[in-house]
Amino acid sequence: MGSVKDLEVIRKPTRNRMGVGRFIFSDRYSVFDWGEMPDLIEGKGQALCMTGAYCFERLEERGVRTHYRGLVDQNGRVVRFDELKEPSNVMEINLVNVYRPKTVVKEGKLVYDYSVYTSSLRNCLIPLEIIYRNGLPEGSSVFKRLEQGLVTAKELGLDHYPKAGERLAKPILDVSTKLEDKDRYVTWEEAKGLAGLAYGEVVEVQSLLLKVDNMINELADRAGLVNEDGKIELAFDPERRLMVVDVVGTLDECRFTYDRLHVSKEIARQFYQKTSWFMHVEEAKRKAEKEGIEDWKKLVKTQPPRLEITLETIISKLYMTTANELTGRRMFDAPDLPEIVKEYKLRF
Repeated sequence: MGSVKDLEVIRKPTRNRMGVGRFIFSDRYSVFDWGEMPDLIEGKGQALCMTGAYCFERLEERGVRTHYRGLVDQNGRVVRFDELKEPSNVMEINLVNVYRPKTVVKEGKLVYDYSVYTSSLRNCLIPLEIIYRNGLPEGSSVFKRLEQGLVTAKELGLDHYPKAGERLAKPILDVSTKLEDKDRYVTWEEAKGLAGLAYGEVVEVQSLLLKVDNMINELADRAGLVNEDGKIELAFDPERRLMVVDVVGTLDECRFTYDRLHVSKEIARQFYQKTSWFMHVEEAKRKAEKEGIEDWKKLVKTQPPRLEITLETIISKLYMTTANELTGRRMFDAPDLPEIVKEYKLRF
């Protein structure tokens, strides 16, 4: 069980053979690495599932390997996107092994041991989140990292200090950890060492990221959206060939904007950033990092509040409408995007 989708294992992977599983997408959502939040977003699970399946099929048309096997229809059959008569929230996938880094405390700090990842390891998840950035909208983590001195504009490939809302001449290719208690940005050289990648594999990862970015750009353009940034996850198959896994192109993996308004779960993030709970989360993360505490959540003494009901409804409409627009198929009964954006701006 994950924070936003569950996994049903039909056949476990072995060392040298992929397994089979099914993602069951829920209406749950998560922000700031917290896990399940107190609300449900109606229609979100089906919208993510349908958008992700459509994107996987478009990638496969371009020769990109993925772990996608198909969608499960109301009769339990595994079918392609166009064969589905009504929205589904169940996707069948190939499974690989997940090797979690060990944790040790050194000099009062939590350290992760990635020694299990070697250049010969196969049929496994790569323990990284691979990120593209076509623009730097308000709320992008890049600004926080720049302000804290964790990265420089030059290290990001920029020749100037960026402004919020800026579109980039070429994408920033970013990378963070995936299997730690909270995601941690690393350099590509660090990522290479953590994941046991050869130099040529790093180049291949970056090339694959750009292919995914370009595909999503095309879908976003058709929908009248701007593809600001997004993430993908990758795995090695039993022959140590790269393939795209998890899910791609959805409002949970990508940050889209429409007329400068966020069309993603960033809307929920912005709501929570104004709460005292968010301040407690940030304090807990800082304390955990300083004192080498693995589970920072136990330091947070308050629970996240519920979303305002009107905002919850707007976010629900956004998920369903965006699925319609990105796939070019009206699967959900939801208003057009300009209408939802207008409602949000009037109310919030």
